[in-house]
Amino acid sequence: MTPDTPPERLFRNARLQDGSTVDLAVRDGLFVEPGFLVTEADEVDLKGLPVLPAFVDGHIHLDKSFVGDRWHSHCPADGLQERLNIEKRMLTNALPITDRADALLAQAHAFGTIAMRSHIDIDATTGLANLHAVMAACEPWRGRVDVEFVAFPQAGIIASPGTADLLDAAVREGAGIVGGLDPTTFDGDADAHLDVVFGIAERHGVKIDIHLHEPGNQGIEQLRRIAARTMASGLNGLVVVSHAYALGDVDLDAAARTADILAQAGVAIMTNAPGDRAFPPITLLRAAGVRVFAGNDNIRDAWWPYGDADMLGRARMIGYRSGFFTDADLATALDMATTDAAMVLGLERYGMAVGDEATFVIVDAENAAAAVAAPPSDRRLVQRGAIVPSSTSRLDTVFPRYDTQQGYRP
Repeated sequence: MTPDTPPERLFRNARLQDGSTVDLAVRDGLFVEPGFLVTEADEVDLKGLPVLPAFVDGHIHLDKSFVGDRWHSHCPADGLQERLNIEKRMLTNALPITDRADALLAQAHAFGTIAMRSHIDIDATTGLANLHAVMAACEPWRGRVDVEFVAFPQAGIIASPGTADLLDAAVREGAGIVGGLDPTTFDGDADAHLDVVFGIAERHGVKIDIHLHEPGNQGIEQLRRIAARTMASGLNGLVVVSHAYALGDVDLDAAARTADILAQAGVAIMTNAPGDRAFPPITLLRAAGVRVFAGNDNIRDAWWPYGDADMLGRARMIGYRSGFFTDADLATALDMATTDAAMVLGLERYGMAVGDEATFVIVDAENAAAAVAAPPSDRRLVQRGAIVPSSTSRLDTVFPRYDTQQGYRP
C-alpha cells in the first residue's frame, strides 16, 4: 500500500473495453465487489474515461538502449557481424547499463507498463556483466515494473565458444529464460544449437525464448524443429519464438500448416510488427490457437533509432501494419500488448476481474479502440489502487495534482 492509497477506494464511472460503464471497487490493492466496501471509501470519478489493463512488454532489450543517454546517430552496417561490432563500439561510449536501463524502465512505467521480458546479451566478451547490471537496475523497480530476464546469446552459441557454459551460469544466477538465435543461419548447426538451449531449459526447469529471423522455408523448417523439440521435452506452453519472420514470408497455406503445429506444441509467437520485414499473420495464428503477443524489441539503440517504450503505441503499429480496422481488430492489438503478453509472462492476479490486482491505465480517449488507433499522451496508471503521479494535463482535472513536498493536493 502506498501513502496515497486508503484501504478502500472506489473508481466511479469507469468505461470498460466492452463499452460498459462500471464502478471499480478496491480494497487492499485488489478489485472487490462494490458492495463489499465496509468503510466510506475514497472516491474518484473517472467521468466515463476508458480503463485498460496495464501494459506488458513481451520483448525488450534493457541493456542495449540509449534512452537516458545522449543521442547516438545510427551507423549503417552491411551485415550482422558488422552490426554487432558497431554495437559494441557504440555501447563502449555510452552511459553505464544501470543508468540507461533505469531511464528506460522509468519511461516505460510512465506510459503504463508494469511488466516486461528483457533479453540480455550473454557472450564470451561480456560474460555475465550485462545480466548483473540489468538485474541491479531492475531491483529498485520491483513491484512497479517486474522483469523477466532472458539469457540471450547475441553472438551465437556454437559460433561463440564458451557461451553455452555462460548461458547455463546465467540461468543459475537468476535468468528465468534461456534464449537462442537463428540456429542455422547464425550458428550453422541447428541441432547443436537447440541441444544447448533445450538442454539448459530441461536441466534447470526454465522457459525458452528464441530469436528467429531466418526467412522463408528455412525459417518454417526451424519453427517445426522447435515445435518438435518442445513436444519431446514436455515444455508445451513454455517456449516462445520471437519475430518468426518466415511466417510472413510463405503463402497462407504453409503458414496455416505451421500454425497448427505450433498450436499443438503450445509455442507462442512474439511480434513487434517491424517496419522493414514481413511478420507473422496474426489473425491466422490466433485462429489456429497460437498465442501471439507483442513487445517493443529494440528502443533507440545501435540497431535502429526508433522507439519510446509505449506499448499502446506498439499496439497501434501492429494494428496499422496488420490492416486492423474494426473495433474487434483493434481489441486484438490491445490484447497482444496486455492480456496475451501477461499470460506468456505468467503474471498472477493480472486483469480487471474481482480478485485481480487493481492495476490499470486510464486514458483520455472515447473508448479502447480509439485509444489504440490514436494513443493519447494523457493517461494515468493506477497500480494496486494507488494513483501513480504523472505530469498529464487534462487528467489532472480528474485526479488531484501531486506536489513533491506535500503529496497530493486539490
